[in-house]
Amino acid sequence: MPSRNLNIILLTFCFSLLCYLTHRRAKPAMLVGDALDLIHHHYVDPIDEDRLLTAAMNGMTSILDQNCEYIPLDAYASFQDSMSQEFAGIGIYVEQPDVTKPVRVVTPLVGSPALRAGMMPGDEIIEIDGENVAKLSLKEVSARLKGPIGTVVYVVVRRDDQELSLSIDRSTIELESVIGDYRDEDNNWVYRLQDDPSIAYVRLTSFGEKTDGELRTVLERLNNDFRGLVLDLRGNSGGLLYAAVNVCDMFLDRGRIVSTRIRGGKIYDEFDAQSGTLVNLDKPVAVLIDGNSASASEIVAACLQDHQRAVVVGTRSYGKGTVQNILPLQYGRSALRLTVARYYRPNGKNIHRVLDAKPEDEWGVSPNPDMEVSLDESTLEKLSKRWREASYPSLAAVSEMQLHSDEPTRDKGDKESTSAKQGTDVETMPEGGLSLDPVLRRAVEAIDADRAIDDAPRSDAVPAAA
Repeated sequence: MPSRNLNIILLTFCFSLLCYLTHRRAKPAMLVGDALDLIHHHYVDPIDEDRLLTAAMNGMTSILDQNCEYIPLDAYASFQDSMSQEFAGIGIYVEQPDVTKPVRVVTPLVGSPALRAGMMPGDEIIEIDGENVAKLSLKEVSARLKGPIGTVVYVVVRRDDQELSLSIDRSTIELESVIGDYRDEDNNWVYRLQDDPSIAYVRLTSFGEKTDGELRTVLERLNNDFRGLVLDLRGNSGGLLYAAVNVCDMFLDRGRIVSTRIRGGKIYDEFDAQSGTLVNLDKPVAVLIDGNSASASEIVAACLQDHQRAVVVGTRSYGKGTVQNILPLQYGRSALRLTVARYYRPNGKNIHRVLDAKPEDEWGVSPNPDMEVSLDESTLEKLSKRWREASYPSLAAVSEMQLHSDEPTRDKGDKESTSAKQGTDVETMPEGGLSLDPVLRRAVEAIDADRAIDDAPRSDAVPAAA
């Protein structure tokens, strides 16, 4: 057979194989496409194609684990903002508890253009750039407030039955993920306990792209000038795996941090601590967790616990031991959040809680012995209020105004005598976390106990091994 004919046959075979493989991959997509087309043309009522596509994608991910999801176009941008910890806007949190009423400002962020322009918690947004938005949805109002950096948005708000016109510059709004115990007079976070400044206190609210950099800056400024450190991960639902790894590496100088395994239990990646730490190894550390501490938070808590680098205090964590990748769809306009691996703590255990897991099963991260401390609803409510008002001082200012409007009139002498007895302005200093928070108190007790053991004199009677 001539070589030319052989080449033609070989080329035809390769082309046929490619067509066959393409058809196998495209067949399910054709089925979904045909169904969408039939519904679009024959269903008794008109229906939006995007809604159909979202429903189809949600149907596919519904048979996977609970951490897999389709992220549609309108939600993907917000998801990216949360991970990158920044967005373009005026810097406010908004809500709409009643869809028949205007969107309401929860609070402007510290240092935001909205705060500088005079926006306050409780303001109702009724007009944007000359358009009445009093009857628009939260999503529609948020879209109109966002825009290119450097542009101006003109907003009319209703406050106490008065309408105020505000001119607000749009800029890059950065979302902080590393916060302290309270803010100073310049609204900067103080990373020490108000009740005991010798204890460093750092709270991580998420694990985003900037978290490890933020934490590194804080620890470098503290410069180990503390007798112990509290790392508060309560309510932190996680985030980026590498951010958790980098946080652990600041406390360890060697050893396994976490490993991941893909389909079939095959080890995919292993992360080890590098030499050197930002927190001296002789500094006691306490990690606080609760039932809402998940994923990256559990990686940090489990790692520091397994290496006996920190004592874990609080209640059992959520139990999310899987790793998700964000896989772009539609040329990056939407995405699929897909579980691609499971992670394992340094002791080799997987902390993931399956759907039918029982309390007695092994999952999550549990506090160290005698370190389990739970909060009742009343205490949790008080703590949440303190954290909110510390993060957003404008909320505290509104609460203070409401407090004084409800209390009976007192003369100046009464206020001054009360302040003098307490040594500070009782109207501006929040109640300390130690007095409110039994979990925090137990953590400080554990730090002191650890230091007492380290500082205790050791007997020389024990013979040294030769």
